[in-house]
Amino acid sequence: MHDQSHDPLHGITLEKVLIRLESHFGWDKLGQEVEIRCFTHDPSIKSSLKFLRRTPWARTKVEALYISMLESPWYKENKEPDDESS
Repeated sequence: MHDQSHDPLHGITLEKVLIRLESHFGWDKLGQEVEIRCFTHDPSIKSSLKFLRRTPWARTKVEALYISMLESPWYKENKEPDDESS
């Protein structure tokens, strides 16, 4: 059986990933980090989820940014208490 306990995305919904990224970066910086229209033109969690669920290459970029954020020393020192599961 494959152990997914080391996968930082295991058990985290795409919606939670987006909420955490938007909270950490803000829409403007998020749009610079991952250049997709749903982050740069009238962004919202709902529209971003719809796009990312239909666009695998964009979802891959967003998930990679999330993992990168989790691994950053700044994030590890400043994360919110409810982020302990990550």
